[in-house]
Amino acid sequence: MRIRTAILSGVLPIAIASHAAAVVMPAHQTSNPWYTDAATSTNAKAAATTPNKAKNVILFVGDGMGVSTLTAARILQGQQKGNQGEEGLLSFETFPHTALVKTYNVDAQTPDSAGTMIAMMSGVKSDAGVLGVSENIERGDCSTVSGNELITAIELAELKGMSTGIISTARITHATPAAAYAKSADRDWEDDGDLPDDAKAAGCEDIASQLINFEPNLEARIEGADVDGLDVVMGGGRRSFLPKDAAFNSDDAVSSVEGDRTDNRDLTAEWKARYPNGDYVFDQSSFDGVNANTATKLFGLFNESHMQYEADRGNDVAGEPSLTEMTTKAIDILDNNSKGYILVVESGRIDHGHHAGSAYSALTDAIELSNAVKAAADATSADDTLILVTADHSHVFTIAGYPKRGNPILGKVVNVGETTPTTAADGMPYTTVGYTNGLGFHDLGNATDGDAVYSEGVQAGRADLASVDTESSGFHQEALVPLDSETHAGEDISLHARGPGSQFVRGVVEQNLVFHLINQALDLLASE
Repeated sequence: MRIRTAILSGVLPIAIASHAAAVVMPAHQTSNPWYTDAATSTNAKAAATTPNKAKNVILFVGDGMGVSTLTAARILQGQQKGNQGEEGLLSFETFPHTALVKTYNVDAQTPDSAGTMIAMMSGVKSDAGVLGVSENIERGDCSTVSGNELITAIELAELKGMSTGIISTARITHATPAAAYAKSADRDWEDDGDLPDDAKAAGCEDIASQLINFEPNLEARIEGADVDGLDVVMGGGRRSFLPKDAAFNSDDAVSSVEGDRTDNRDLTAEWKARYPNGDYVFDQSSFDGVNANTATKLFGLFNESHMQYEADRGNDVAGEPSLTEMTTKAIDILDNNSKGYILVVESGRIDHGHHAGSAYSALTDAIELSNAVKAAADATSADDTLILVTADHSHVFTIAGYPKRGNPILGKVVNVGETTPTTAADGMPYTTVGYTNGLGFHDLGNATDGDAVYSEGVQAGRADLASVDTESSGFHQEALVPLDSETHAGEDISLHARGPGSQFVRGVVEQNLVFHLINQALDLLASE
């Protein structure tokens, strides 16, 4: 059958059979907001032109931010604003280009954060649990590191004279941020106290020390290299940089002895000695005091361990900046370099909220990541800055039942046309969101620290939620399989992109493609 094209007013071409009568859509269809909004969006994408090369790249990684997390977070964000929620979008979901990403590690069907971030930083997939090395490594065997080191996008940017930054709400020595700068046979070797005796005897360097020695280590590995080191580093994990001696406690220490190092090294002092004009900060006040126009280096360690959940940030002893504030400050410092920059930003505590079975903690941190991406997009130009937003892996977090439109995403399922919670076959109500495994149901009231559940024990299976406020910050969802921590999931995650080179983000791709997108946009391997 021959096909011809009919052009309808204000909409895309529609193919119709040539022998059929002319098709004219009714006005109530073409004027419907669902129809017009989609047509406008499609036409805008079709008309867009995107350059290939960028000056800057910002990579956002929502740790554990699977597709179900995105959906639930966008709904919660909308409902917090008084809307029904489903119709909304997180900031980066408006970006013009999207792909699905396969996350498996070389040796693992369901991945960990170390192996996934290696892929994004180096272009090479590797094993779970190791950092900055290829799959030929043997986890825990320091002697297998030599000869298997991988160079990362951060290191290539340094060699090219660009500015570099790494931000995380987790410990800065944790797997995702550490994969940008460290080479380690084990992701858990965050400080020398974590190193086994054989690793110490073999001369292994812990991850915190590698961060401080990033500049000399890179110059030693690359013949003729002359770099100036990481320009912005901010996150948690101060304990791995301080001696195990109360005399070195920070002003806002919450432990009697804050540091974990057994070698008596104060790495914060070593950093200040190497970069005497740099700013070392550890609380909100000192962070606010940094002048981004004149700062040359910024090193921020805002907590002994991980930074606070966004929902709990106001309870920090000395105050700590939000992910949005850190991102904005980093861009303001890094863009002083005319050669451009790479900034890696991890929202690490989305993952931790899910592990704790706290959808509230995970989703509010995902919303804060969306805020940080919006701030970055507002502070940069799509003409010269490629922004990539993705996750490292997903979680066994589900959205289930048949709740009606606008039903609270953290609430109990109320079916379409009903006004009271629906009951399951056991006669009890159930929530829309839940977990396949983990610690299970706990009602901690208005607690905002999702990790408080770890002192409560495992309580998997069904519970009677009839009188429980499931929307409270301290509610932890039910789980089917009892585990002492909820697990990652193996399904694909998403990648969203805006700016030069973003047009190559499409289809279903391997996770190591992220590095190649960055390299393609910046020509990191091109000779000067």
